[in-house]
Amino acid sequence: MDLVFATNNKNKVKEIKVLLPPSIKILTLSEIGCEEEIEETENTIEGNAKLKANYITEKYGYDCFADDTGLEVDALNGAPGVYSARYAGENVTYEDNVQKMLQEMKGKTDRKSQFRTTIALNLNGEQYLFEGVCRGEITTEKYGNDGFGYDPIFKPVGFKQTFAEMDLNEKGKISHRGLAVQKLIHFLKENLK
Repeated sequence: MDLVFATNNKNKVKEIKVLLPPSIKILTLSEIGCEEEIEETENTIEGNAKLKANYITEKYGYDCFADDTGLEVDALNGAPGVYSARYAGENVTYEDNVQKMLQEMKGKTDRKSQFRTTIALNLNGEQYLFEGVCRGEITTEKYGNDGFGYDPIFKPVGFKQTFAEMDLNEKGKISHRGLAVQKLIHFLKENLK
């Protein structure tokens, strides 16, 4: 089965390919000829996932899925949330966002947070949503060199290392995206027999 993953983020594609069974082949946006950037204009994580999936299905005619993820920090009233990728401004690097978060959290004792991912799947004219949540805390400094985004400063509950200190398989079993993808895979296996 071919499914388009509506993202230009190579890190997300790499993470998801590790989790999917060989029977599901991921097509990237460039492989279907979609070179444009799909603007995330919704004000919720779910809204952005739906928007990206619908864009590909409507414009290119493919069954596809899209995700959106947000880091929600308790002490910041759930921020940055849907604005996680642009937390430090437009056209910023992962490092810019990490540094802003470390600055915002300076001196705060409540460091509890969560990553939340919503996947919107468009399949055979229907849309399905899958959510994954990983609770954890923001560290006081960066640890690890793997992963991307806020991974070097997010330590999941029950673990001594950050996401950036884990390999893809380990992270995939417990991460927000990994949990949402597991639900997606289960759904596909049940419905494509």
